Amino acid sequence: MKNVAVGIDIGGTNTVMGIVTEDAKILAEKSIPTQNFVELADYISALASGIKDLLLKAEGYTLKGIGIGVPNGNYYTGTIEMAPNLPWKGRVMLADELKRHFDCKIVVTNDAKAATIGEMVYGGAKGMKNFVMITLGTGLGSGVVVNGSLVYGSDGFAGEFGHVTAVPGGRICGCGRQGCLETYASATGIKRTAFELLAKYPDASKMREIPFTELTSKDIYTFATQGDQLALKAFDITADILGRKLADLCTVISPEAIFIFGGLANAKELIVDATKVYLERYMMPVFKDKVKVLPSALLGTNIAVLGASALVM
Repeated sequence: MKNVAVGIDIGGTNTVMGIVTEDAKILAEKSIPTQNFVELADYISALASGIKDLLLKAEGYTLKGIGIGVPNGNYYTGTIEMAPNLPWKGRVMLADELKRHFDCKIVVTNDAKAATIGEMVYGGAKGMKNFVMITLGTGLGSGVVVNGSLVYGSDGFAGEFGHVTAVPGGRICGCGRQGCLETYASATGIKRTAFELLAKYPDASKMREIPFTELTSKDIYTFATQGDQLALKAFDITADILGRKLADLCTVISPEAIFIFGGLANAKELIVDATKVYLERYMMPVFKDKVKVLPSALLGTNIAVLGASALVM
C-alpha cells in the first residue's frame, strides 16, 4: 500500500494543511484561520478535524505521519516556543496535544527548516549532503544541511541566519536587536531600502507614486525590470549584503549549493544571479567558484506543505 503524509504549515494568519504522496503530489489541501483561535484547545480541535477531513480523500493510502512547520518550532521537543506572531504565548506542547487525536508519528520544526527538508527530499537538493536553504519572505529563514543532516544544534534552534548582524547598529529587527540580516535581505528589507533611497536621492522613480504601506517587493521588481534606477539599486544593495554574509557562512560549512526560495527568488536575475556575483567577490579564495547559488526547484509549489510532509517521509 502507498504511503501519504500530512504536511501542515502554521502561519500567523492561516494554517494550511495537505495530504502529500511519496512522489510529492498534493492530493488535497485545506486551510483554517490561525488567528481566529485564541485558545489552543480550540485550535487543536479544528486542526484535527481538518486533517480527518483530508484523510477521507486519501482512501487506499496509509498515513505515515504528520509533519508540521511553524515559526519557533522545536524539532527535539515538538513544541512551539515564544512565537511572537501566534495567538498562544510561551511554550506550546503542539505534538503532544495533536497526539491525543492521532496515533502516528508527529514531527515539528520551524517553517524554514521544513522548506529545507522539502528541497532535499523533493527538490533540487536531492542527493546533496551539504547545502543551505535561504527563504526570502517577510523575514529571512534558513536551514543548513551538513553531511546529509539538518543542523538543529543543542536546543533545536540552530540555523537562524536571518539574525546574524549584517550592519552593526543598523535597522531595528523584530527580535529586538539591531542590524540583523533579515532587516536588509527580505521582502520587508528591500522595501525599507527602497524608501531610504527615495529619501536620499532626487532621482525620478515610479516608487514615489506608491505609499509606504502599499509598496511591495513585487512592485519594486516590476519597476526594476522597467529600468527604474532606484529600484535596481535597491535590489543591488540587497544582493550585496546577502552575498557578503553568505560568503561568511561558506567559510564555516563549505556547502555544495545555496538555494533561494520565497517571493524575492522570483526576481532571479536581480537576486539569485546577483547574489552569486557578490558571493564570489567576498569569498575566501579557497572557496571561490565552488558554491552554486540556485533558485529553489520547488518555486511555484506549496513548498511549506511539501516540506512539512517530507519531515516524516
